[in-house]
Amino acid sequence: MPSLILGSRSLVAWSGRTLVIGVAGSDPVTAVASTELPKTTAKHLDQVLPVLEVGTKVGATATLPAVPGLKADKVVLVGLGDTRTDEGGYPTDALRRAAGAAVRAAGKGSVAISLPHTDDSDLAAIAEGAVSGDYTFTAHKSAPGETQDREITVFSSLGRASAPKDVLDTAATVARNVAWARDLVNTAPNLLYPQSFTEQVQEVAKASSGKLTVKVLDDKALVEGGFGGIVGVGQGSSRPPRIVTLSYAPRSKKVPHVALVGKGITFDTGGVCIKPSAGMTTMKSDMAGAAAVAATVVAAAELELPVAVTGYLCLAENMPGGNAQRPGDVVTMRNGTTVEIIDTDAEGRMVLADGMSLAAESDPDQILDVATLTGACVVALGPKIFGVMGNDDELREAITEAADRADEESWPLPLPADLRSGLDSAVADIAHKGDRWGGALTAGLFLQEFAKDTDGESIPWAHLDIAGPSFNEGGPWGHVPKGGTGVAVGTLLEHLANLV
Repeated sequence: MPSLILGSRSLVAWSGRTLVIGVAGSDPVTAVASTELPKTTAKHLDQVLPVLEVGTKVGATATLPAVPGLKADKVVLVGLGDTRTDEGGYPTDALRRAAGAAVRAAGKGSVAISLPHTDDSDLAAIAEGAVSGDYTFTAHKSAPGETQDREITVFSSLGRASAPKDVLDTAATVARNVAWARDLVNTAPNLLYPQSFTEQVQEVAKASSGKLTVKVLDDKALVEGGFGGIVGVGQGSSRPPRIVTLSYAPRSKKVPHVALVGKGITFDTGGVCIKPSAGMTTMKSDMAGAAAVAATVVAAAELELPVAVTGYLCLAENMPGGNAQRPGDVVTMRNGTTVEIIDTDAEGRMVLADGMSLAAESDPDQILDVATLTGACVVALGPKIFGVMGNDDELREAITEAADRADEESWPLPLPADLRSGLDSAVADIAHKGDRWGGALTAGLFLQEFAKDTDGESIPWAHLDIAGPSFNEGGPWGHVPKGGTGVAVGTLLEHLANLV
């Protein structure tokens, strides 16, 4: 994990390996930095940029060695795009992606970044993007090679009144926890399963100096507690399920309380409704919702946000063992609802429903669930956008706005009442899956039934279906690596920070 340092010297004095400068415009293409470039450097770049035909598309990079006027070994030029804000700056998503792409292009050694920015949000985006772009997962390599524990210096044009050092410290905390979520997702499923996931969370909580508390419901406690949804999903595996409750509460008691519920299927074969082999290649990532929730609670504690946050990690492995759940089974959920199982590959909503029922018992002000829930959402929105549903329009809008601030793409989806009849069951209170049409929406309608208190009154609730952007199967782009992305951590933290 790299360290973020606030640049305290001029660009001329910095003598590390790689200096990052932005490029923008079209006629002519111009080099842009956080501060004015030395005259010798600016003149040289004005001469070489047209010759090199450097691209200004966001994240496009070009490398120049030994640029006059600078002591850095090389300069990475990175495109900032053509879009400008009303204030004349560059959008935070462009700055974030550019910083990530540039750090990745820099290769080994120290890096300094000088990109134009107008406020704290811009600076935070640059810093978070830089650390995210530096991410690699080598835990399973027999010879991981050198670790990238390098320094990333960020030059800022903001004065002391803006406290840029504090901005970088916060950015480092966010980026560190996003990286942990990515590590969890990328870990091989023979090494990350309900109990080992639980142990990781316990270790992190133990190191928190009392800021975090953990409670664990093991398989026996889940049976005794009436958690029929998660027990049914996990009963085909030799590795039994867990529900881990990870809590942070500030000293003040008069603060909002938000419950975060994460789907944590550490591997999903589909159960007896087994997936085709191609459909299982990325199913170690089916716990990305629980990873995002865990990372968010830890970050909230480290940042000492003035809001109480409780994470419910619903951990199970969905396997086709001899005791596996069958289509046609009827189970009783934590809140007493009976559910007819239609498809054992629609298991995520079952573990979430039990987690939401448990969360509702603590009378939270809001419940947010995060899950790699439906392929239908990926069909609707593509691989980079997550869907947001909910029973409260104001909350759903707040989540999409938080996603915008975090530069995570989202889109609001409806919960049409006329689709609810597709979940009617002749043998139970509700069937857990409807027909193929509107599959993401009927999954949301099912979950909505569990966003209620013990008196049956609705609790404000939003559902984030991150099935698309949680795992990047292609090559890295911008600040996003191949594999686990840590999506939703930024959105959740933005939402929590904006509550008070």
